[in-house]
Amino acid sequence: MQYFSHINNADREKIFFKKPQTFSKYTDRDDLQYGLGAALYIPATISNIKDRLFSGQLQGLTTAVICLEDAISDHMVQEAEMKVIHELKSIHSMMLSGFLQIEELPLLFIRVRHVEQLKLLIKELGQAIQVLTGIAIPKFHAANGIPYLQLIRTVHNEISPLYALPILESKQIIFKETRYEELKALQLMLSAYKDVILNIRIGATDFSGLFGVRRPVDSTIYDVAVVRDAITDIINYFGREENYFTLSAPVWEYFSKGEEGLIREVKTDLMNGLIGKTVIHPSHIGIVQAFHAISYENYIDACTIMNGAESNLGVLKSDFANKMNETKPHRFWAETIIKKSKIYGVLYEERTFNDLLQATKDISYSGKLIHKG
Repeated sequence: MQYFSHINNADREKIFFKKPQTFSKYTDRDDLQYGLGAALYIPATISNIKDRLFSGQLQGLTTAVICLEDAISDHMVQEAEMKVIHELKSIHSMMLSGFLQIEELPLLFIRVRHVEQLKLLIKELGQAIQVLTGIAIPKFHAANGIPYLQLIRTVHNEISPLYALPILESKQIIFKETRYEELKALQLMLSAYKDVILNIRIGATDFSGLFGVRRPVDSTIYDVAVVRDAITDIINYFGREENYFTLSAPVWEYFSKGEEGLIREVKTDLMNGLIGKTVIHPSHIGIVQAFHAISYENYIDACTIMNGAESNLGVLKSDFANKMNETKPHRFWAETIIKKSKIYGVLYEERTFNDLLQATKDISYSGKLIHKG
């Protein structure tokens, strides 16, 4: 996979000072954790998942989550399980036959309902589990998390890594009286299994539902006060430099309309250190990922800070003469920018996110993939 590879070469040459690097599930976890970008949720009951993934309908897709949980009706679970197993085995057969290379495969995840379902999938998939990058675990909390993590760790290995994506969306977190005890317990638990955790996801739709609210299309999740407060505390526990986990932003739950609201929300996600976002429509992919590309100014500042730190310098004037760069407080930020630049690339100085966004808009999208979120 490579971000923005669907854009024609001429446009990429004009836009990128440093092009995105290729990556796959085998990329080192410390880099891969930044690479999930716009994660498109696909209901497990949708027809011909394999064909859709490789048909060109989903331009720019790098991460897909096949959902066996909220996206499908309860009475269709068994049918959906068998369908997903068949589809993944079919993808695995393509790889064994040489028709598909791992670098061409989007990062694939399955969102499961419960640990027994995960056991079933592992058993039935056998070697075909190699096509998966990981498992998304909904309603993850301190009381139910360890069996998932233990099971994933038994499958995870260097030959075929399998990662966990815990989704924080439970009552224990959103309710104030239990939040801090729950977050502290989760921090201890997830730290013990850090090797198999790719990132932590925030499920704001469930949070909002517990209070009977939802953001309008022209607003953002940060305007919903009770959800904003919970996100703030999640970042406080898991976004710290000394025990950092990549945190992914909540789903944008509208379809193709409401672009202004989505752009505002993505900008706020990034400002608060969240990386990547769950999406439910192909038209969201380009928007989310365009804003993850690194600006030339941020990249040069990050390089200046890292070089200054190596030389034991303190304060450095930015090359752009508009800010100071302090090597100690800004170093963690700079490290993150450098790592993200490998995945999403760096824009030329005269280029903006709007240039990249326009290039992605020029690609036509077809089909509608719907997820409850």
